[in-house]
Amino acid sequence: MTHAEQYAAQYAARLMSPAAAAALIPSGAKVAMALGVGQPPALLQALADRAEAREVGDINIYYLLSTAIAGETVLRYELTDRLRPHSLFHGAIERQLEARGIQEGRRGVWFVPTGFQQTPHVLTNEIGVDTLLATVSPMDADGNFSFGANTDYALAASKTARRVILEVNPCMPRVFGDCTVHVSKVTALVEHAAPLLEAGKAPQQPQDLVIGGIIAGLVENGSTLQMGIGALPDAVCAALRGHVDLGVHTEMLTPGLVELMRAGVVTNARKTLHPGKTVFTFSMGDRSTYEFLHENPALEAHPVDYVNDPAVIARNARMVSVNATLQIDLFGACCSEYLNGRQYTASGGQLDFVRGASASTGGKSIIACHSTAAKGTASRIVARLDGPATTPRNDTQIVVTEHGWANLRGLTVDQRARALIGLAAPQFRAGLKAEARSMGLI
Repeated sequence: MTHAEQYAAQYAARLMSPAAAAALIPSGAKVAMALGVGQPPALLQALADRAEAREVGDINIYYLLSTAIAGETVLRYELTDRLRPHSLFHGAIERQLEARGIQEGRRGVWFVPTGFQQTPHVLTNEIGVDTLLATVSPMDADGNFSFGANTDYALAASKTARRVILEVNPCMPRVFGDCTVHVSKVTALVEHAAPLLEAGKAPQQPQDLVIGGIIAGLVENGSTLQMGIGALPDAVCAALRGHVDLGVHTEMLTPGLVELMRAGVVTNARKTLHPGKTVFTFSMGDRSTYEFLHENPALEAHPVDYVNDPAVIARNARMVSVNATLQIDLFGACCSEYLNGRQYTASGGQLDFVRGASASTGGKSIIACHSTAAKGTASRIVARLDGPATTPRNDTQIVVTEHGWANLRGLTVDQRARALIGLAAPQFRAGLKAEARSMGLI
C-alpha cells in the first residue's frame, strides 16, 4: 500500500456525520474552539443539538473572536448552563451574553484575561483543553490538513488534545508555513462545504483619514508592518499606497494588507526575518482575501506563540506596529479593552507587538485613536483610565490622534502630560490641564 493509499484509508476510517463526531465529546470536556472563520458550523450545530437535547453538559468552551457561526449554535444564552463560554477575547456576542446574564442574575460568559501570544500555552498547559473543534482545508497528498486562515492556537491544541475533531471545508484555503495537522493525529473528520464568513468593511470617518495620513508619514520605505482590522487600519493601508518594499509580520492578515500586496507595495524584499514572505497567524476578510491566501507562495501562516513573540517580532528591522485604543491617560498608559465598566474586547496581541516593535532596530510602536468618543462628548485622553492598562505607560511609544502625534519615550511625566493634552480635542484641553495640575503632573 502506498503512502497516499494509507492516508486515504485513515481518512475514510475517521470520516463520520457531524452528529457522530459531536457524540465523541463527553460531558465535562474542555473544548478549544477555533478562532474566527475557523469555527466549524456543522460540528458546532451538532454539539449545540446535543446540549439542547440535554444529552451532554458541563462543557467549557475556550476561544477567541467568536463569529455568528458560534453565536447561532454553541454560544446561545439558553445553552450556557450546559455549554459554558470561556472567552479570551470579547466581541458583540459576549457583550450580549454578559448583559443578559446581568439582567437575569446569572453569568452568561466567563472571561479569561490572556495575551494572544500566551494563548497556546494557557490553553494546553494551564487549562488543559482535551478537545479541538476546527475547520481545515481538504487533505493534501502527504496526509496533511491546513488550518488555513486560522493557525493561531489551533495548531498547539491539535498536538495535545485527546480529541481532534475537524470539519473539512473546500472553501478553507490551503496555506503554507507551520500550519498543518496530519490525518494520523485526527480523531474524527466531518465534510461540510460552506462559504467562509466575510468581515464587512467598517465605515470611515474624517478622523480616520487624517490619522491614516499621519501614520503613513511615520512609516519608512522597507518597513515591516503589523495592522489590525477596522476603519483606521484601512485608512493607514490606503495612505501607504505610495510606499515601496514594505513587509508584513502581523497577527491578523487583513484585506487592506492583501491589497498592498496586490498593488506591489508589500514585497517583503527588505525583511530581515522571513524575507520574501508575508507572515501571519490568522486572517479575516472577504472571499477575494481567502482566495488570495490559497496556495500562495508569498504567504506563511505560523502559530501565534511564534508570530506574536516579542523577541521574534523584534528580529524584523524597521518593524512598525499600529494598534488602536479606547483611552490613554496622562501618564501614557492605554486601556484598549474596557468600556462603560465592562469588558469590551481584550488585550489581544497589542502588548506583544508594542514590545516587539519597540525592540526592533529602527522600529516604531504606534497607538492610535480618535481624540473623542460618544459623538464628541467624551475625551479619549483622560486623567485616569476607566479600566485595566492594556499597554503600560512604560511601553507606550508613539501616540497619534487626528490632532497630531507625540513620541513619549524619554519624556518626563510632566512632558508626557503636556504632549498628550496637545493631542486631545481642543474643548477638553483646559479640563485636562486642570486635572493634571491637581494630580501634580504639571
